[in-house]
Amino acid sequence: MEERYDPKTVEPKWQGFWDETRLFAVSEDPEKEKYYLLEMFPYPSGKIHMGHVRNYTIGDVVARYKKMRGFNVLHPMGWDAFGMPAENAAIANDSHPATWTYENIDYMRGQLKKMGFSYDWERELATCRPEYYRWEQWLFLKMYEKGMAYRKESYVNWCESCQTVLANEQVEAGLCWRCGEQVRQKKLRQWFFRITDYAEDLLQYCDQLPGWPEKVTTMQKNWIGKSIGAKIRFPLEQVPDGYEDAITVFTTRQDTLFGATFMCLAPEHPLVPELARGTGQEKAVSEFIDRMGLQDRSTRGLEKYEKEGVFTGAYCINPMTKARMPIYTANFALMEYGTGAVMSVPAHDQRDFDFARKYDLPIIVVVQPPGEKLDGKSMTQAYAEPGIMVNSGEFEGMSNEDAKEAIADHLKKNDLGEKTVNYRLRDWGISRQRYWGAPIPMVHCDDCGIVGAREEDLPILLPEDADLLEGGKSPLPSMESFTRTECPQCGKPARRETDTMDTFVESSWYFERYCSPRYEEGMFKKEAADYWMPVDQYIGGVEHAILHLLYSRYFTRVLNDLGLVKYKEPFTRLLTQGMVCKETMACPDHKFLFPDEVQGTGEERTCVRCGKPVAVGRVEKMSKSKKNVIDPNILLDQYGADTTRLFCLFAAPPERDLEWSEQGVEGGHRFLNRVWRLFYNWCDLIKGASGFDPKELDEEMTKVYRKSHETIKRVSTDIEERFHFNTAISAVMELVNEMQGIEPGKDVRGRAACIRFAMETVVLLLSPMVPHFAEELWQTLGHHHSVLLAPWPTHDESALVKDELLIVVQVNGKLRGRFTIPAEADDAAIKERALADENALKFIEGKPIKKVIVVKKKLVNIVV
Repeated sequence: MEERYDPKTVEPKWQGFWDETRLFAVSEDPEKEKYYLLEMFPYPSGKIHMGHVRNYTIGDVVARYKKMRGFNVLHPMGWDAFGMPAENAAIANDSHPATWTYENIDYMRGQLKKMGFSYDWERELATCRPEYYRWEQWLFLKMYEKGMAYRKESYVNWCESCQTVLANEQVEAGLCWRCGEQVRQKKLRQWFFRITDYAEDLLQYCDQLPGWPEKVTTMQKNWIGKSIGAKIRFPLEQVPDGYEDAITVFTTRQDTLFGATFMCLAPEHPLVPELARGTGQEKAVSEFIDRMGLQDRSTRGLEKYEKEGVFTGAYCINPMTKARMPIYTANFALMEYGTGAVMSVPAHDQRDFDFARKYDLPIIVVVQPPGEKLDGKSMTQAYAEPGIMVNSGEFEGMSNEDAKEAIADHLKKNDLGEKTVNYRLRDWGISRQRYWGAPIPMVHCDDCGIVGAREEDLPILLPEDADLLEGGKSPLPSMESFTRTECPQCGKPARRETDTMDTFVESSWYFERYCSPRYEEGMFKKEAADYWMPVDQYIGGVEHAILHLLYSRYFTRVLNDLGLVKYKEPFTRLLTQGMVCKETMACPDHKFLFPDEVQGTGEERTCVRCGKPVAVGRVEKMSKSKKNVIDPNILLDQYGADTTRLFCLFAAPPERDLEWSEQGVEGGHRFLNRVWRLFYNWCDLIKGASGFDPKELDEEMTKVYRKSHETIKRVSTDIEERFHFNTAISAVMELVNEMQGIEPGKDVRGRAACIRFAMETVVLLLSPMVPHFAEELWQTLGHHHSVLLAPWPTHDESALVKDELLIVVQVNGKLRGRFTIPAEADDAAIKERALADENALKFIEGKPIKKVIVVKKKLVNIVV
């Protein structure tokens, strides 16, 4: 054994051994219980960052631990390689997306291998490979046949910079989530998946995911957004050609229908320009629509805008009061909610109230608070609480809650509306007008219309030699070699669809493909998916709570309905790890600085480029834009993978944010060197030592033996029940401290064998966390197989029983003494001994004792 620990020698040695022995390769084994551990796969951005390192380290610890517990562990890795992130990065680096992606995959694979992660690399996949997206195209055709996929014209979020459509979830504060440019509304024909068909099922199962964080299921519930109310038809005074004779609205407040005084339509509503035609309002309405197209049209985005609108020049009729209601187009009305039309009741909705005051519209009170009388003319804010119905015809005097049911029944009876359920969730628009994505397998024929490609023609290959056009525009529409085809039905010349699929389609089923990634007869081998799925533990960032996780749940239901899988939920347990954070540093001239652009420490830090003082900002999530990042390669070169892993695990529990600390990394490095030196000092004495009787150990060795079993119990519980690796590591540190105070000497009464047992315990318990380090020490102890093949240690309850107990004595709640007593002593004996304690007696001084409290054979509190 070398005297000093050298990770640059140890780590490559064991990485090579793992590869040569295929230690992490697995296959289905009906005789063993499976455990499928999966971290969200990365897109090949070029380099892994500390967020990756933390995420994958957490997963690797669990995978290794479960393998040592006897599970058949599937732990795969691959690449989310299609989509805008890779394409935009390639453009920025003057490269082709295919070249950029494959080069990055090669580089990042090498980085991950250097971290020692226990991936079954034989299952590696990349979503940009034809053998992957072929089956995605096949599924699209099946969904199209079943009516689950369709094409329609709709307003979409359009990013001019990225030249593509964005899902609502991809628009942040009116800006593109990737490039940060302004997003506008644009009308396009798009392909959609009918995720709304599964809205209720997705919602109901949110309460059947006990292994998921509540915050994630709550976010999904809110996004699905179930509302129970009524659909109400408001007859139009003038009906445009080709349109129905009424505007249908959805409301949860049908009790306020008598107070509806105006109607608001979303700017994107197709009826808006038609209603304005010939009224003299065309210009004002058209300008308003154009201006609204530049606003963030999400529910979240509208909160920052002042409520505004324009009169269309048209009217509808309140079905209850028969009053004329002016129809406005307003920025707070959304096509994505309800019908895109809002029945505006200003007396009982604050948004409507503000709008009515601004445009001098009537306010009619129809729900009075108990014991009060509101007046629409003098109200300063809307009243939205329960109350008694007024100004509401036959429903006068009812509670408004009862009136909801009564009015809904009245609407149904008179063919004016009906009770209904509405969902905020909208169908998933999957069309992207970008090059780097899976081609949608549809054909446009002048005679037959839109026709699905023949299955035998799959995959519809993306031409990887295509040159991108200026501004990132897709070359596919102008590539005759791609678009020219024949109609699968009539055989006449036709054109291929040139839209590609949203990258979230690829990530919605990759976990199934991992079960049989080389299978060529279908999306996956059914027997393999039946064995491995669902994923037992999924790990990733909470930022994916809506998009990726909801879409994956939806896709799994589609597969279930098509008879391809037996389950509905893809992930049994979910861990959303916290972010990796670091303080920002900025210079007056050069703004944000990378760590290597700063010299000095504390308040003496200066910019290396100009020498000016550096301002230290708040601790924030590591990001390239703020330059508060640490390159994992630097840590690997300086400290090695195991120290890097140890820091990520010890600095914070997985679900909490981790704050970067150079001192923390140094501390982990020192701990590993302490353990190494401990082994080095004892190595010769404990070689070959075996067998000892715990009852024959001296007091010093008995403590080590007991501490070993305590540590096994603590570490096992911390990993199994809570994933609290930080406290697990702390427990091992305590065991190491217990051993460090013991000097190697003669082997008497099983001393060497006991120390060997304790050292093996340390190695086994640390092996999931610092695997290279543990493999080397395990070999040093004389073992000829990988430590990963050793069974996880189990504690002996009898070894935890102590011969003596340490009892703390308090007088009136303050510490006044300590004493030891035989472990078998009962509460009466402990009480008697406490009352005789010399230190405690000094504080009693003859005062009458009111009571004596004995707490769990740990503490005695004497109250005087």
